[in-house]
Amino acid sequence: MNLIFTCGGTAGHINPAIAVANGMKQKYPDANILFIGAEGKMEERLVPQAGYELKSLPASGLSRKLNVKGIKQNIYAVKCVLNAVSACKKIYKEFKPDAVIGTGGYASFPALYAAQSMGIPTCVHEANALPGVTTKLAANKADRVLVAFEESRQYYKKPGEVRVVGMPIKKEFTETNREAARAALGLKENDKLVVSAFGSLGAKVMNETVADMIPLEQKDNFPFRHIHATGSFGKEWMPQRVKDNGVDWENVLSLDIREYIYDMPVLLNAADVVIGRAGSGTCNELGATGAPCILVPSPNVTNNHQEKNARVLEAAGGAVVMLEREVTAEKMYAQVMELLKDDARRAEMSAALKGLVRTDSADAICAIIEELVQK
Repeated sequence: MNLIFTCGGTAGHINPAIAVANGMKQKYPDANILFIGAEGKMEERLVPQAGYELKSLPASGLSRKLNVKGIKQNIYAVKCVLNAVSACKKIYKEFKPDAVIGTGGYASFPALYAAQSMGIPTCVHEANALPGVTTKLAANKADRVLVAFEESRQYYKKPGEVRVVGMPIKKEFTETNREAARAALGLKENDKLVVSAFGSLGAKVMNETVADMIPLEQKDNFPFRHIHATGSFGKEWMPQRVKDNGVDWENVLSLDIREYIYDMPVLLNAADVVIGRAGSGTCNELGATGAPCILVPSPNVTNNHQEKNARVLEAAGGAVVMLEREVTAEKMYAQVMELLKDDARRAEMSAALKGLVRTDSADAICAIIEELVQK
């Protein structure tokens, strides 16, 4: 069996593809799996680290602005698509895929389009309640259209043919034991762990908020261990801002500031409180691990879908939602401390989260791919 997965841009598109690829590889150890993504993006790190080969192609997203800069970007994006389609066709002639599976991001459209033009079966998965442009375009000719949310069906031409499968996550999120995770991090029984991350790219406002919250932790003699991921856009200036705020974080055992969290299953299972965004992938990972959370939905997404995701978790009792425009370092720190002092509430939040998610999503998608290949 030869399978191609195409995804890109952010971990929210890449990790679901890796989760399904892992499932297929477990079922079919001899399967040949290849990833196609964009040059210079997160997939160039995450995919090889997962043990898969990646073909990187030039890619660019479209601009919604009609100024000169926006028009130039769109012209470049169209050229990238045309070149990528041609490159994908060459890859397919050599690799001979039985199916091409796309999990989102503008880098995935050329690969899906090329496959469809060559009669190769395609499967598209949309993680968010509202489909992105890439998914909607590719879904028109896809053999299988999969979504994470029931309400997503309405946005497709043939809603009756759309299958609801949830959001695939790596099995490590559900199979990692909390005690083992905490032991791996060197945490003692009464130690508290706070994990904060705002996506693989990072978020300027929230990185600033965390940088300004850390001095409050220092003032209280660091009452918890704090692991923070800056993302690629904050890796230089965010740690420096912490230093400028008077915290020599590199010499504080309770602080760990890094660009990206590669061992997220371990950290979420070990965490007492998680601070993060509310993308579909993040929400499902939090649900799978039952990590009590403070969610700050990104205000810079289409149709405010992250707040809709966050409100679902909040309504179930699994999350505290804070809007970015209202967040301050002081308010965030106060909310963290309130949760850390209330063991009973955190236990209730954890139970509520675990009741929300479908943990067999990757297996369900694997079964659909098998069905597609056999057909």
